[in-house]
Amino acid sequence: MLQRRLIVLLLLFISAPALAQLRWREGVEYQVIANPERFGAPADKIEVVEVFSYGCPYCFKASEDMAKLAAQLPADAAMTWVHASFRPDEGWLMFQRAYYAARKLGIADAAHEAMFKAVWETGEIPLVDVATGRMRKPLPTISDAAKFYAAHTSVKAADFLKAAGSADVNAAMERADRLIKQWRVSGTPSLVVNGRYLVSNDLPFSEQAQIVNFLVGRERSRLKK
Repeated sequence: MLQRRLIVLLLLFISAPALAQLRWREGVEYQVIANPERFGAPADKIEVVEVFSYGCPYCFKASEDMAKLAAQLPADAAMTWVHASFRPDEGWLMFQRAYYAARKLGIADAAHEAMFKAVWETGEIPLVDVATGRMRKPLPTISDAAKFYAAHTSVKAADFLKAAGSADVNAAMERADRLIKQWRVSGTPSLVVNGRYLVSNDLPFSEQAQIVNFLVGRERSRLKK
């Protein structure tokens, strides 16, 4: 009983950041990235990246939580997205090209949730049979993505296709693949903080969000030195 009381008293005098350091362990709940590199959030913001794919059902299920995390980040942090291409056999390469074309055209964020719903709820993008959950054959094409963006934004399908085939989009896809490998991301969705920390995606999302906030605080302290 005395030992428990002593532990409680000690905890009362430990600051919240110190408690977080005791709870969230490097190499367990998060990994330090050997060669840190940011993706491209504004220079005055601590970057939080979700590595995702529109072809990933787990990313779709996590999309509302990710949106809440983005909205709840502190003022000196900003969330952005990096599209993976792990499963070309399930359309991920096409979705990656479509995403970076949409970014080039400035419509990616506005259509983000609609794209997930088009794939996993309405079948507007013909990746899966929404009734059975089975993968369709053939897989959707970049033309299907162009039709989607034309229906949901002010960009014409022809202009979208032109952007999708551009050198800028090819370079963005190559950089995304390089960073994902450099960050040692092995699955989606995954969270990366300021290009320096990879959060374990084996944890419940509520814990991942807490770790993100802890790591944002750590980066804030590092950058002030």
